[in-house]
Amino acid sequence: MVLEATMICIDNSEWMRNGDYSPSRFQAQADAVNLICGAKTQSNPENTVGVLTMAGKGVRVLVTPTSDLGKILACMHGLEIGGEMNLAAGIQVAQLALKHRQNKKQQQRIIVFTGGPVKHEKKMLEMIGRKLKKNSVALDIINFGEEDEGKTEKLEALLSSVNNNDTSHIVHVPAGPNALADVLISTPIFTGDGEGGSGFAAAAAAATAGGASGYEFGVDPNLDPELALALRVSMEEERARQEAAAKKASEDAAKQEIGGDQQADSQDATMTEHASASTSEAENKANDLMDDENALLEQALAMSMDDPVISHDVKDTDMSEAASDDPELALALQLSVADSTKDAASQSDMSKLLADESFVSSILASLPGVDPNDPSVKDLLASMQSQSESQQKNDDKPSSNEEEKK
Repeated sequence: MVLEATMICIDNSEWMRNGDYSPSRFQAQADAVNLICGAKTQSNPENTVGVLTMAGKGVRVLVTPTSDLGKILACMHGLEIGGEMNLAAGIQVAQLALKHRQNKKQQQRIIVFTGGPVKHEKKMLEMIGRKLKKNSVALDIINFGEEDEGKTEKLEALLSSVNNNDTSHIVHVPAGPNALADVLISTPIFTGDGEGGSGFAAAAAAATAGGASGYEFGVDPNLDPELALALRVSMEEERARQEAAAKKASEDAAKQEIGGDQQADSQDATMTEHASASTSEAENKANDLMDDENALLEQALAMSMDDPVISHDVKDTDMSEAASDDPELALALQLSVADSTKDAASQSDMSKLLADESFVSSILASLPGVDPNDPSVKDLLASMQSQSESQQKNDDKPSSNEEEKK
């Protein structure tokens, strides 16, 4: 790495207002100056750069050679444009500033921007060039703006008089779409003398050749490491935020799917339970109906066949069920059964009395106006006796059957 002290001479004459260089000649020149200052200070930590103007009321030193890049860039703001460029005076003042540099081991270099016409004679410029060569000062000339054969010839003569072992250079930059800084990046003015140039210059040249994609986020970390670091941190935070948002979205989607499946399963289970319950209820109802229908059918068959045993059992079953539900009905049933028993007993007693002829005759004789020997009365008594005898025979038959069974 070359250890240098550099003075940059800026053209701030009236010709810098023209817009043939985007956005204007002066602004294009300022961008190129900023880029060169950054390259020089980054190539070696002990390099120093100073800036002066060559137009206006006179040559004015904006900043003496320093390694503070912020101070160098700040001096470019608020410059006044006007007057004519004094190339000879600007080179001489720059040589004087380099002579008073603090580190005498630094090589001396002057970079001149000439955008306006050159009013000095060729011989005068050659004399200045020989003086620079005597003091081991290298000179780089950037010719842009006004195109004049006399101007180009004078600048070439100046370069030839100061050049020593090709340490000095001249670059002609015509007007066009390319920015002034982009053209200078690939020249020896920017890259250095035969030592591969600085890392800053190489990175800038790569960015110009391959576009802004040569750097991460489009910012050269050699030029502005703080900005590059801030952009990198911001990008990492944004990437982490996006990953967290994507992870949260995937988790929410998974939860919704699980919840939907569980809800569907619960709904299916509920529907299955309801269906099974309704089926069981329907089966129970059908079974009850079948049982009722079977009972009614059996009862109807028994009634139609006049089965006394079945009808008697059915009646007893119905009476017992009704009695169990209604105690008053049970009492009435008991009374009716007792009355029927009494009636049957009285009828049996009456038939026995009628069968006794002597008893009936005595009863008839005691009645006034009744003659027991009357033939009509005798016929009536005979018929009554025959009926009572037949009834007694009917009553005696079940008992005989029961004795046979026993």
